[in-house]
Amino acid sequence: MKKTIFITGASSGLGKAAALLFAKNNWNVIATMRKPENETALAEVANVTLLPLDVTNVEQIEKTVKMALAMGKIDVVFNNAGYGLAGPFEGATDDQLTNQLNTNLLGVMRVTQQFLPHFRENKAGTFITTTSIGGLVTLPFNSVYHATKWALEGWSESLAFELKEFGITVKTVSPGGIATDFAGRSLVMTQHSAYQEQMNKVLSVFMDPERAKDYSTPEQIAAVVYEAATDGRSNLRYVAGADAKAMYAQRNEVGDEAFRQGIENVFYKK
Repeated sequence: MKKTIFITGASSGLGKAAALLFAKNNWNVIATMRKPENETALAEVANVTLLPLDVTNVEQIEKTVKMALAMGKIDVVFNNAGYGLAGPFEGATDDQLTNQLNTNLLGVMRVTQQFLPHFRENKAGTFITTTSIGGLVTLPFNSVYHATKWALEGWSESLAFELKEFGITVKTVSPGGIATDFAGRSLVMTQHSAYQEQMNKVLSVFMDPERAKDYSTPEQIAAVVYEAATDGRSNLRYVAGADAKAMYAQRNEVGDEAFRQGIENVFYKK
């Protein structure tokens, strides 16, 4: 019997790559996005259903999940919708703070909660959430983004305990850099003149083409999502991408403070 996956944030990047990979492997895919009417590539795939979903809209979440469940049993929910907020924290507006938390953290929680009765009744189901290596380590000028991703890691780890008894698995996929248009399409910047010089220094490191050499393609990260969905293991955390694995291993090896000093040296070298 064909399995079914429900994906949020499937309009581009990792979400779209995951939708195509699962469809290719004979899964039914419910691919959700804010504007499904604009999607062409996924619309042409036979076993993909497009549904509208803005994870900040509570009523729409309830309605879309109901529509999805009316189609039959769902085996995996892949919480992937999200975006980045970067720049000086002091310059963040209240709207920027609220929107970041609403999308990256509360959106995931709301979608997950809607599927819990279905998974409990079936005594089976897997939640996979895209966090980020930014949920395990930090870099300068990403404080609010990190707040959401660290929160997702902690929430997922705790949730896994209480759902295990019902046969429900909770997993996170923590990618490093992905070669997509995330920085252009999915990045919002805060501004504050007092930090401009420091920002310029940090941005010059972020924008260094050498950094991008270690980035993964969306397809490579999608393969890790597929592994998490199909390996039958109860592992919580899947660190994805060579750069993410190297960073996380280094932090674990040298300890938090030494790692933090190393990051400072990279971004603030004289």
